[in-house]
Amino acid sequence: MSIDISALNAQIEKKSAFVEKINEQVKRVIVGQQYMIDRLMIGLLANGHILLEGVPGLAKTMTIKTLSDTITTQFQRIQFTPDLLPADIIGTMIYDQEHKKFTAKTGPVFANLILADEINRSPAKVQSALLEAMQERQVTIGETTFALPSPFLVLATQNPIEHEGTYPLPEAQVDRFMLKLSVGYPNRQEELEIMRRMTQPELPTAAAVVSPEDIMAAQKAVHEVYIDPKVENYIVDIVFATRKPKEYGLDEVAGLIEYGASPRASIYLSKAAKAHAFLRRRGYVTPEDVRAIGMDVLRHRIILTYEAEAEDMTSENLVNRIINHIEVP
Repeated sequence: MSIDISALNAQIEKKSAFVEKINEQVKRVIVGQQYMIDRLMIGLLANGHILLEGVPGLAKTMTIKTLSDTITTQFQRIQFTPDLLPADIIGTMIYDQEHKKFTAKTGPVFANLILADEINRSPAKVQSALLEAMQERQVTIGETTFALPSPFLVLATQNPIEHEGTYPLPEAQVDRFMLKLSVGYPNRQEELEIMRRMTQPELPTAAAVVSPEDIMAAQKAVHEVYIDPKVENYIVDIVFATRKPKEYGLDEVAGLIEYGASPRASIYLSKAAKAHAFLRRRGYVTPEDVRAIGMDVLRHRIILTYEAEAEDMTSENLVNRIINHIEVP
């Protein structure tokens, strides 16, 4: 089947025009952090959940809230604490005295954009309450299953340096996040602008410029972005190299990886690469799209051996080695 790339490019350029509107509004509030803004947009367009990791004060929560302000949609922030219960997230059954029966009272997860703030501050049973919602986009309360609204996106934050009173996320849940972002400090000029902007009498705000229908139309357009079989094979080679590094000439990595990335990594890498191309208003995926997004898709899907941890090796180091080693088509 032949693909008319020129026509597809023109179509994607037209359908991605709203991205500039969102960027303009977000930049009215957020200084710098373009990497984080781009990745949040990729998650929104590829319909994938995102885990943001960074020290406090880097505007993770503010950026998520600002992005939600640009869309005429429902936003809920859930502050995770040690005493939070699963029912506080998904809802519970309430006895209706008037009608003498139990009825379901839905929780804050029934929104389009969910900010799970400091998700590692709650025990596993609370964290896992999000599992069904994240994977199936539905929630079961009592004996009734409720579909969640569309679009539906979970954006979770966690602090990597504080361990007291925190609970590491189960691997099964971490794997359900399409992207894991490592959010860093702003540069000096950006910090100067942040200080000036945030000490004004009136703080800047973002206006709603797109609708949920616009987002869902864009998600559909992202599916139409063309990915060549050579690029698809490139994605699979990268993922397989995390599982069988020796077969790809990565002998020095073989003893450092306990478990490689699952097939979910290949799926998410393809989807995220398409969204990355869409943001750049292209109708086709290049290997550079895959390389650009590869770290964020893979950093949380590789389990290291004790030998790797003893050598202070990180999953980022190994992902970089693998991506730089696999031949680009």
